[in-house]
Parts: sequence; structure tokens; C-alpha cells
Amino acid sequence: MFERDGALIILSHNPEQEIAFTLEALTQAAIIFSLGVAIVVSNVLVIATFLTAHGPKEVINYYLLSLAVADLLCGLLVVPLSVYPAIVQHWVYGDMVCRLTGYVEVTLWSVSVYTFMWISVDRYLAIRKPLRYDTVQTKTRCQCWMAFTWISSCMLCCPPLLNYSTPHFDPEAYVCQLDWDNMMAYSVTMAILVLGPSLITIFYTYGYIFTVMRRVRSGVPIHDREYATALAENLSNPSHVMSFVLICSFWLSWAPYAGVRLYEYCTGLRFQVPMLHFTIVWVGVLNSFWKSLIYVTMSPSFRVGMRIFCLSLCCRYKGRRDDLSDDE
Repeated sequence: MFERDGALIILSHNPEQEIAFTLEALTQAAIIFSLGVAIVVSNVLVIATFLTAHGPKEVINYYLLSLAVADLLCGLLVVPLSVYPAIVQHWVYGDMVCRLTGYVEVTLWSVSVYTFMWISVDRYLAIRKPLRYDTVQTKTRCQCWMAFTWISSCMLCCPPLLNYSTPHFDPEAYVCQLDWDNMMAYSVTMAILVLGPSLITIFYTYGYIFTVMRRVRSGVPIHDREYATALAENLSNPSHVMSFVLICSFWLSWAPYAGVRLYEYCTGLRFQVPMLHFTIVWVGVLNSFWKSLIYVTMSPSFRVGMRIFCLSLCCRYKGRRDDLSDDE
């Protein structure tokens, strides 16, 4: 082991092989590793909080639980596979693993987009039909929609597993992705089936929600007193604004990546900016961590549930410690 030209050179048992670990590569690997740990820990906490919450559960929690599961799988199955390639500067796990990684990435991304669509529909129904919301949005119905979302996403994204496309390793972001440029028909189809209905639904539903909020605040009279009471109660729920912030943070996180890729495809020019492609990819992945911070910041019920869960862990640990001391 020695240093040469600012790089750490490690000699292997084979004299012809040597691996250069630059400071930049080690820094990028450390960033990816830290991001993976943050995603896993935060989403495990989110899932545990939702599953252990006492009392009546809001229907939107089932959608948020689906998002947390998708983010957790990203932190477990996708992010760790980029740590070592960031150090050695090339993919080391083979084409099949690269193909599976690209498939998992697109599947989890599609699940998130569809889930945001269902969240917007749920919030729309809470405002559009406040008196019938509990009968329209039942626990069983929401669970069926989530199961349908996961199954349909897995089926829509399966062509890479069928050798429809070759795996593509991004040497600047250190992730395996689908080679969208070489399968334009599939890319357009995915955009129509995933982005089309999701974006249209989100724009329409939240446009309606914020229009109703503005009318209520401006004092527009509502003659049905029962309807007005139920509407005011639903509008006071912070889940409306929180869900909108979740959706905006997701799209804002991936907007730089989409913008750069679209510009490079349309112009045929590639940005020669160091760390640009690394940054835009991992800023998008970082969205899997931001969600937990949004829950803590904007959801009082989540804060209470998380506090109770953490206190229960501390009490269990203290009880076990007291039992051990009594046995001694």
C-alpha cells in the first residue's frame, strides 16, 4: 500500500493488479453508504410507528406505509450495491445483478408514483364527499389498491428481466439503470402508463382541494350545515398539506435528473461537469429519506406515535435490565 498522485494504491497478491482509491471515490462511497443507512433507519422507524400506532388509523396511513416499504427496499436492495463500485470505479457484480438492480429501481419508482396518485384521490374524496368518506375509503379497499399497485408495477417493469434491454451501468453515479435511449418504445409506453394518469390525477385533485380551501376561507356560504361541519373537520386535517408537500418533494428531487437527461437526449450533448450526474441521481434517491422528516415536521399524529414507540422501546429495555438485576 502506498500513495501516488493523490491516490491510495493497494497492491493485490497478483503483481499485475493494483487498485487505486482516490479521495474523491472514497468520499462518494461514504456519501452513498451514509445515505443508505439513513434511508434504512428512517423508514424502519416510520414502518414501526405506523404498525404499532394505537387507536383508529387514518386510511392515508396505509398509503404512507406502502411508500415507506418502497423506500426501505431501495435502501436495502439498491443503494448498498453502489458503495463498492464507487470505490473501484466499475461494476463488479455481473450483468444479471445489474439487470435486477435496474428492474428494482424502476419498479419501486413506479410504486411511489402510483401511490402518490392514490393519496391524491384519497384526499380528494375526503373533501369532495366528507359525509361518505368513511364508507367510500375503507381499509380493505385501500389495501386492495396497494396490492394492485405493487403487482401492476412489477409486471410493467419486467421487460429488463426478459432480455428486452441491456443493463447500463452509470460510471458517474455508480448505479445500474435501464438504457432508456435504446428502447424508446418502451420508455414512451412507461411514461404514458405511469406518468400520464398519475400527473393528471394529482393536478386535478389538488387543484380541487385548494380551490375548496380558498372558498371556505373567503366565507362562501354553505347551506347544508351537516355537510359544512364535515367539510370543515376534514379541511382541518394536516394530512392534506402534508401529502401535497410529499408529492412536491418527490418531483422536485427528481426534477434535476429528468431535466439533465432530457436536455442531453434532445441536444445530443453531455454535460462535462464533474459530480453533476452523481449529484442529480443521489439527490433523487435522497427523497426516500426526506419523507420521514416531512412526517415528523407536519404530522402531529405521527409525532405522537413515534414518541410512544420510542418510549415503549426504552421502557422494554429498562424492564429487561431491571429483571436481569433482580436475577443477580
